[in-house]
Formats: sequence, structure tokens, C-alpha cells
Amino acid sequence: MLLSRWLPGLANLLHYRREWFHADLQAGLSVAAIQIPIAIAYAQIVGLPPQYGLYACILPMMVYALVGSSRQLMVGPDAATCAMVAGAIAPLALGDPSRLAQLSVIVTILVGLMLIGAGLARAGFIASFFSRPILIGYLNGIGLSLLAGQLGKVLGFQIEGNGFILSLINLLQRLEEIHWVTLSIGLIGLALLIWLPRRFPRLPAALVTVVLATLVVGVFGLDRFGVAILGPVPAGMPELAWPKTNLEEMKSLLRDALGIATVSFCSAMLTARSFAARHGYAINANHEFLALGVTNIAAGISQGFAVSGADSRTAVNDMVGGKSQLVGIIAALVIAMILLFFTAPMAWIPQAALGAVLLMAGWGLIDVKSLGKIYKLSRFEFWLCVLTTVGVLGVGVLPGIIIAVTLAILRLLYSIYQPTDAVLGWVPGVEGQVDIEGHKDARTVKGLVVYRFDDAILFFNADYFKMRLLEAVQRELEPRAVLFDAEAVSSIDVSGIAALREVRETLEARGIHFGIARARGRFLRMLVRSGIAREMENGMLFGSVRSGIRAYRLWRNRMRREAMTE
Repeated sequence: MLLSRWLPGLANLLHYRREWFHADLQAGLSVAAIQIPIAIAYAQIVGLPPQYGLYACILPMMVYALVGSSRQLMVGPDAATCAMVAGAIAPLALGDPSRLAQLSVIVTILVGLMLIGAGLARAGFIASFFSRPILIGYLNGIGLSLLAGQLGKVLGFQIEGNGFILSLINLLQRLEEIHWVTLSIGLIGLALLIWLPRRFPRLPAALVTVVLATLVVGVFGLDRFGVAILGPVPAGMPELAWPKTNLEEMKSLLRDALGIATVSFCSAMLTARSFAARHGYAINANHEFLALGVTNIAAGISQGFAVSGADSRTAVNDMVGGKSQLVGIIAALVIAMILLFFTAPMAWIPQAALGAVLLMAGWGLIDVKSLGKIYKLSRFEFWLCVLTTVGVLGVGVLPGIIIAVTLAILRLLYSIYQPTDAVLGWVPGVEGQVDIEGHKDARTVKGLVVYRFDDAILFFNADYFKMRLLEAVQRELEPRAVLFDAEAVSSIDVSGIAALREVRETLEARGIHFGIARARGRFLRMLVRSGIAREMENGMLFGSVRSGIRAYRLWRNRMRREAMTE
């Protein structure tokens, strides 16, 4: 139990099934084939030599495989976090490469500590604001971004635009620059990636494609004809060393580390939850904070830089059919072996083949079918999904998600501000109470208004609750009592208590009795704390609507008998 709580990845590996190994081996090799060039490229964003990108993969991938709870998530360098790391350390390094490497280690460890702190503070509730439409919209946006970002590699030129729209415009403007040999390699690579899984499902299609393309480029020397290749990568493992800093640098890096930690968690959590939903299991957000924090500390002590959930590599893992966290360990070991012994052949990997693999991964992220289902169920959530996609493409991953989540929260607040309510009645043959507005043949008890409010009563809807209840009473010809069905009221605050007291006093001033049925949870506790429960101890708090109606009928009959005796 303790092991599954703190090391869920290790706990899963201890119950590993032998039949998973073939799929995990294929996925691990495929992920490594994609992780290597991406890590090298992202190291250049930070301003570090290419080998530092590989350092940021090996130990972090192994650590997350043991500590993380996602069976699909691959960790590694991420474009957004790399750009933020570069912005944090470049002004402080002043062009000194060794200082740049030291500062990247410091900020990465700070990010890890902040993430661990957030996990211990149980801040994982943040992930609950990422609804399924937002997750689908996010993946669609990431998929389209991958498509736009990798087309340049397949076409034979580097896209210069920043962002999806500018990249697409730049791509369309430069179509005459297509390098046909590179395009041929890319198209053949795409054809292999489509055909191989259908014809030979057990072969690692991504790895086979990259290896074949590398052999063709190397044997025929296609780099002499303008085909872009990866180029030389220095060999060797990192030398562990603790960097030095001062108080002023720490103040600056702490501020930047907070932003990097936020982006890192949001990116990783969205990817992890999206793929977990596809495979039918849940992700513990609080634990993911801890796992990602430990992973970043591992990246820091191994001379790497801040890492996050790697959406493209996770997509490749899922596409190939990885079954467990062993995929990350295999990929890390492959990267370590290549970094030690096989950096020379890596130089011949054609960028077009890597672009083709990422194009297929991006295409696999786009979920049009779910968009159609969401449209049928809820137009608002459909447009929320589309807006998330547009936001990710237009203003970036984090701003786009923040916009979508903000709109979702505003919609939630609006629904709470004016929740549904009902005056209840009964229809013969129908169990329980019904809304008399939707059932014209519903019966009511003469003189009694049974009113239901379908949400919490809080400061921003307390007046609305008061207004709606009094309006319901006004519609009754000769109201003598009101029974408030509070089953749906999960909570109430001070303003709500004040409104409830005002309702009761207003009704009593008009000679109308007020009772509450089915009070429970926080609502009932607040009634007790406020003294309303004590004030209503004369039988006006009821365990059910039926008992409240029974009490009203007994009281009404007693009043009739007393009137007749007089």
C-alpha cells in the first residue's frame, strides 16, 4: 500500500506481465528515436550544447518511470519550459557558457522543489478545472501545432514563423523553396509509418522508418544534395557538480522558477490526464506534482534543464502501443548507450524522417469524432473545446488553457448564480415529487408551497434565492406554509444564512409558517451554528418532504377542528 502510494510506477512494474515486454520494447526504442533529436534541438533553445538535452532525458525518464502514476506519459525537454528557462538564465549568465549551464541546474532544482511543495500542499485540485472538452481541445491544438511545426522538416526548409498561424503563413509563402529530395524522404517515411503497422503490426514502425532513412542518407551521401541531417553529437555522460550562486541570483531565479513550475505541471498534467482518459484509468494530481518535482530535481543534478510532460513523445509511445512505465526506462537506457557509444551514426539521421514520425504522432492527437459527440450534448462545451484549440494555436499552450478554464469557471458561476429551482407537486403513478412547471397535471397540497433550490446558497446568489422563493409563495392563492426542500443545497455561507433568516422572518410576518426538509452536510451544520436550527426546534426541521407534508396536514386539520369548536 505504501509502495503504490509513493512509487506507483515501481508498484506497477513489480506486477509486470511478460506479454507486455515486446510492445514496451518497441515503444521504448521508438520514443528514444524521437527523444534524441528533440532533446538536442531544445538544448539549443536554452543556449546549451546538444549533449545537455540528452542529459535532461536519461535520469528524469528513469525517475518518473518509478515515481509517476501515468503509464503513457514520457517526460523530457519541452519547448515552452525551455524558452522560459532561457529567459530566466540568459540575462544572468552574460554570455558565459559554463555559467549558463550552472544557472540552468539551479533553476531546474528550484522548479522541482516548488512542484514538490505544491504536491505536499495538495494543490492538485488545480487539475480538476481541466474538463474533458478542454483536454480534447488541448490535444487537438497540440496535434495541429505538431503538424505545422514539422512540415518544414519534410519540405526541406526551416519555418521561421513563431506560433501556428505565423508558421503556416511562412510555410505557404515559401512553397517554391521545397527541396524535392527531402520531400521524397519525408513522404516515403509517412508511407512506411502508415503501411508498416497494418502489414507488420509487431514491428516498431517509427524506429524502422528512422533507421532505413538514416541508412539511405548515409550510404548515398544525400547530405551533399542538401538533405538536412542531425549532425555530430559529443559523446560521454555528465559530470555531477553542485553549482554556486548568490542571493540576488536566487531572488531572480525563484520568481522565474514559479512560472516554469506552473507551465511544466499544466503541460504534464494535461497530457497525462488526456492519455489516462483514453486508457480508462485515473491520475492523482497531487502525486503528479511530487513526481514531476522529483523528476526535475533528477534533471538538475544530472546537469540537464527543466523538463515536463513530452506530448509528442507520449503520443509516439501511445501510437506504438506501450503498456507500462518500462517504456521510459528502456528509452532512457537506449539514450544513455547511444550517448556513450553510438553518437557517430546519429549524425546521419535525416530531419525529414523525424518530421514524418512527429507528423503521424500529431495526427493521432486530433480527435474530430469526440468533437461531434460534444456538439450534440452541449453547444457551450463544444465551443469551449474549439476555443481551447484556437487558444493553444493562437496565443500558446498556457494562455489558451487559462482562457478556456476562465470561461468554464465563469459559466459555472453563472449557473450557480441562477440555478434551476422548482415548486414541487405530485403526479399519480410517478414516484417522488415533480416540477409543476413541467407537469401541468401535477397536484399540490392546498396552502402549502414545497420549494426546491438546486445549488449552494452563497453570497452571489443569496438574493436570487430569496427573490425566487418569495415569488413562488406569491403565486399561491392562500399560502399558509412553505416547505423548503434543501436536499440539493450542498453548502451555505454567511450571506446565505442571512437571506434564509430574512425569508423566514418575512413569511412569519405574513403569518406563513416556514419549514426545511432534508437539510444535510455543511448546510445543516451552518443551520446549527447560526442558531436557525435551534429557533426551528418546534418541529419545523424535517428529515423528508413527506414528513413535512404530513406535519402540515396534521396542523391544518387541527386548525380546522379548533375553528369548528369555536
